[in-house]
Amino acid sequence: MRQRYILTYLILLVIQIILGDLLNLSQYVVICFLPVMILSLPITYNTTQLLVISFASALAVDFFTNGMLGLTTCALLPVALARNRLIRLVFGTELMSRQEDISIHKQGGGKVFLTILLATTLFFAVFIPIDCAGTRSMSFMATRFLLSVALSSAVSYYVAGVLAPREADRWN
Repeated sequence: MRQRYILTYLILLVIQIILGDLLNLSQYVVICFLPVMILSLPITYNTTQLLVISFASALAVDFFTNGMLGLTTCALLPVALARNRLIRLVFGTELMSRQEDISIHKQGGGKVFLTILLATTLFFAVFIPIDCAGTRSMSFMATRFLLSVALSSAVSYYVAGVLAPREADRWN
């Protein structure tokens, strides 16, 4: 299962790079599902491992897309830092004590979507002000924030389903 997860993670990372490079919907919308990829990492990973993986993933996205080098990295690192707190906030401490990975099938779609929404909001709360950096109005940034969070959360929910461990895989 671990090899399947790593392969799925890398394929999703390539898809994120392709989306960031080729699919530019408008200046108001940014689609990013990197926060859910960090949320979906195994619960046994400590904060240092999360930071290294998020740094490498975001730097790859920054390097291969038309964006500013370090922008996605700067926005994804707070998500990695807050991941365990977000999990405790939404799911309680039992998920951490049982060391279960986040799964739509086990924890339910509502809680998983709330976690995705919080992580995506944190990501874009850092990403958009840095990306606009005094060149855009506050109303533009607010519109971009709301549209990006809404669309990215919906896409991220699907990605969470792809990355989620399934009960049948546990016995293989």
